[in-house]
Amino acid sequence: MVPYFLQPEVHLFGPVAIHAFGALVALAVIAGWKMTIVRCGRIGLDPEVCNDLLMYVVVSGFVVAHLYSVLAYFPGKVLADPLLLLRFWEDISSFGGIVGGVSGFWLYFRVKEKRVDPGDRLRYLDAIAYVFPFAWAIGRLGCTVAHDHPGTITTFPLGVSLATPGARDYITYFYGTAGRLAELPGQEQLSGMAFHDLGWYEFLYTSLLIVPAFLVLNRKARPPGFFLVLFPLLYVPARFLMDFLRLIDAKYAGLTPAQYAGVGLFFVALCFFVRGGFHLPRRR
Repeated sequence: MVPYFLQPEVHLFGPVAIHAFGALVALAVIAGWKMTIVRCGRIGLDPEVCNDLLMYVVVSGFVVAHLYSVLAYFPGKVLADPLLLLRFWEDISSFGGIVGGVSGFWLYFRVKEKRVDPGDRLRYLDAIAYVFPFAWAIGRLGCTVAHDHPGTITTFPLGVSLATPGARDYITYFYGTAGRLAELPGQEQLSGMAFHDLGWYEFLYTSLLIVPAFLVLNRKARPPGFFLVLFPLLYVPARFLMDFLRLIDAKYAGLTPAQYAGVGLFFVALCFFVRGGFHLPRRR
């Protein structure tokens, strides 16, 4: 089992500190930004347009990620504290970020850069989509060190160990928040178990499956939109199943908001994959 550890942080002065999660998310944005500009240059797109476009995509992505998270997952918090809607640095949703990023893409070409033809617009979006899993993996590493997506207890070898008192206090708090304390065994039995860390699982899945798949499939020229539809086809099924392990996420008719969004995104991507004439290489 994976050892439990507190999130690393560096105290600067007073209450100000740099947490590993924030540093890794910043690294994900920077790395993804630079990789996208390089890719656009390699495929004959304007790096300056790409740079401006990314500003719209990233800002819109973070704003919608926050709004989707607090409205879908924590509506009670919003009613109690409406200013939460304006604290964009708190509570973000991955699917909200994807929707926000696509919205920022649409807004950019709708408002600022109208001269780019639809074919090239799709090429820009596909360049972003190709780089996305690489940045996503770094971001999910941030979730891993913060343990901010705790799941149910388990004996799964890749779970995070509950051998230490700190780890048991941590998971007990979330079971209490979820109103499920009665499900926890005694401390002695619990110390030999682990909990599902869903950020950790997503990091492994993205870095060990999606990123290598993108690298392999990129060896051959692909039609515009290929990687744009491929990512949800690879990501959503795993995310849908992992969400059943979540502890404190809001659920509607037994499913989380991310599961509903994922199902919709998956079938839209599948439709475009089939109708777009995309195909994967066949073994010979």
